Amino acid sequence: MSEITEQLADLVAEEESDDIKAGQITALMDQGASFDGRLTFEGTVRIGGHFTGEIFTNDTLVINPGAKVEAQIEADTVIISGFVKGNIFARRRVVMHPPAVFVGTVTTPSLRIDEGVVFEGASYMPKT
Repeated sequence: MSEITEQLADLVAEEESDDIKAGQITALMDQGASFDGRLTFEGTVRIGGHFTGEIFTNDTLVINPGAKVEAQIEADTVIISGFVKGNIFARRRVVMHPPAVFVGTVTTPSLRIDEGVVFEGASYMPKT
């Protein structure tokens, strides 16, 4: 086997054995993009465009400033800096940073709303 072929085989083996690392961004839907439907993913996903539908993950969802999300969201962690309308169920936590606007219901054991965030709705904090 040539040296280049061996190196290529090693790279493929490394790629196949790598799991998604915590905090690693696995998808990005940036400004100008829009999606209507159901999103399921592993790792961290950042949304910067428009999304309508349902989002399910055991990992982290980040909603960037300028994003508009109308969805039912079930995730481990949700970090919001954009506009979100809908219901969020987060197993670990929800964090809202300005200029976030949230309209809906949040159910999570840990909720942080920074000064400057618009929160219109209800929050439920079940015992862990």
